Amino acid sequence: MKEGIHPKWYAEAQVICACGNTYTMGSTKPIIRTDVCAACHPFYTGEQRIVDTAGQVERFMRRVEAASTEAAGAKKNDRLERRQEARDREERSRAAAAAVLARTPAPPPAEEVEIEIPVRRPARNTGSRGGNDRGSKDKPKSKGSR
Repeated sequence: MKEGIHPKWYAEAQVICACGNTYTMGSTKPIIRTDVCAACHPFYTGEQRIVDTAGQVERFMRRVEAASTEAAGAKKNDRLERRQEARDREERSRAAAAAVLARTPAPPPAEEVEIEIPVRRPARNTGSRGGNDRGSKDKPKSKGSR
């Protein structure tokens, strides 16, 4: 082992949990403070407990309460009112368009005109790359051609 590069090893390091439980173990620090240990962890104890070190739970609960109050309900009501106003405007514009169409006379029916559309025949393959019908099956293709 190379000298001077490894931290000091404490075989009797003391671990102190937030619940008050203390025990010893080996570590590179003499004293270790932790929030959860095997004596108080919900997985091992079976009880549900919230460990909050930075106030995150309270902040979340405030956000949940704010969302469930009337502010959220007012926002939803505003959105529903805007949708209803848009529907009303659409209904009024359709009614106005129908009134304009009712006032204008219908155009006379158009005369039927017969149009002849020419039919195109497919082009013959007369290219130099093996597409013509004359003797292409008899000649073997070279390795370089496609």
